[in-house]
Amino acid sequence: MRISAVYPGTFDPVTYGHVDLIKRGAAIFDHLYVAVLKNTDKLPLFTVEERVEMLEEVVRAFRNVSVTTFCGLLVDYAEKVGASVIVRGIRAVSDYEYELQMAMMNRRLSARVETVFMMPAEAYSYLSSRLVKEISLLGGSVKGLVPPGVEKRLKKKHLGA
Repeated sequence: MRISAVYPGTFDPVTYGHVDLIKRGAAIFDHLYVAVLKNTDKLPLFTVEERVEMLEEVVRAFRNVSVTTFCGLLVDYAEKVGASVIVRGIRAVSDYEYELQMAMMNRRLSARVETVFMMPAEAYSYLSSRLVKEISLLGGSVKGLVPPGVEKRLKKKHLGA
């Protein structure tokens, strides 16, 4: 039996924490869909197209990973692509409380889709896209926090370089 999973997020921008979960998810599941949420409530730094481009650069090495976009209910998207698992990253207890609530609601909406929580490697346990954007905006170095292509894009956005 082949098991496909969806790793959803805004990925604004993709960090090495995301890359860590993608790499480990790719090793566990037969296919991993990295799904960029088209969220009209948030004001992202990068467009959906830019986020997809950054992720495609990151996942190029993985044969069983594809980058897609979605809007609407995550469980509906998972069922549409034939995924039976949702992968969610948890860094701290505060993440767990929110993610547990979402997982339980998703289970209520579709009993065919299960949520799997994964913790990033310890080196990335503090890392978030929000912090990366803030550091970059204030002129700090994000080297080692994001892939080199993402670092260049952040500099271009914030410094016009």
